[in-house]
Amino acid sequence: LMPYPLQGHIKPMMSLAELLGSANFQVTFFKSIPSGLPANVIRSGLTAKDVFDAMKAVSKPAFRDLLISLADGILCFLTLDVSEELQIPLLVLRTHNASYSWIYFHLPKLIEDGLIPFPDENMDKPIAGIPGFENFLRNRDLPGTCRVKTSDNDYLLQFFIEETFAMTRASALVLNTFEIEAPIVSLLGFHFTKIYAIGPLHKLQKSRMKDINSPSVSSSGILQKEDTSCMTWLNSQPPKSVLYVSFGSLVGLTREQMSELWHGLVNNGQSFLLVVRPDLILGEPGAGETPLAQNEGTEERNRCVSEVSKIGFDMKDTCDGSIIEKLVRDLMENMREEIMGSTDRVAMMARDAVNEGGSSSRNLDRLIENVRLMARKI
Repeated sequence: LMPYPLQGHIKPMMSLAELLGSANFQVTFFKSIPSGLPANVIRSGLTAKDVFDAMKAVSKPAFRDLLISLADGILCFLTLDVSEELQIPLLVLRTHNASYSWIYFHLPKLIEDGLIPFPDENMDKPIAGIPGFENFLRNRDLPGTCRVKTSDNDYLLQFFIEETFAMTRASALVLNTFEIEAPIVSLLGFHFTKIYAIGPLHKLQKSRMKDINSPSVSSSGILQKEDTSCMTWLNSQPPKSVLYVSFGSLVGLTREQMSELWHGLVNNGQSFLLVVRPDLILGEPGAGETPLAQNEGTEERNRCVSEVSKIGFDMKDTCDGSIIEKLVRDLMENMREEIMGSTDRVAMMARDAVNEGGSSSRNLDRLIENVRLMARKI
């Protein structure tokens, strides 16, 4: 299994590795290869273009020494050519939601129609050219690379479009999703003959390990050392009384944004736990050493979270302390029961999907059988 080396890609693939291992497959997770980037570039900070150009120039030849059977969707430009050359079937795991891939399949038509790229004005203009999302998505919900044209945005937009269409050459598409995206998964069937929706992978992993009475032995997949010093304080708080605030492993904030966030949280009066990475503040030492543009796929999730699942709020690209204060109060007080009810509903759907007989559990069995059939043909 070959993941893209970022937190959000490694963790789901490690769960999949353990699931395949529990089915008596011998799994090789990855083998390190040189990045191809000069030392001075690594020290001065990387852009997404630096990373992908280096992979294309240096990493692809190294893949010929690896036998790859399942790869991260974002690595199609490396793995597909090599797998076809060696006549090894390739399955693609897409760690983003299904909607992300479906949207990218339709971006070339939006470009042709002159709808993207677009400036920062009129961000609430409806997008009409994406089946399944007619007049639901707005400009602001499209990936950030669709906004006003810059050289880096243009590169990334074309790169992700090419990767999305390249996935159709794979033997199958594996998705970390479940019934909550069933209509979009069905639409993706126009591009793929075999699709396996087996999410949420971390829940499916726990369910399967419990069913076979085996403890989970895989790593947590966390790339940074965890600080557990907050646990004593956290355990002393009433249940469901603490707001957890985290921006993941890539997104950075400016000092101004961090200040607005802080005041919005503090002025609210709610207990909160804020995760601050060493490189969270842009422009500070250590910041910018990862390709910040890799937070692709977050924009359309905002719309679905607030309007479809109804388990959150859309901040509309703003980082204003007063807005944050209001939304936190809505979440923790004014709309607490409504949000908790929606959250419980989504959680129940996820549990049903991964339990024995659920859709994700059945799809995993189909995936395992498909891999066995492919192995017999090699």
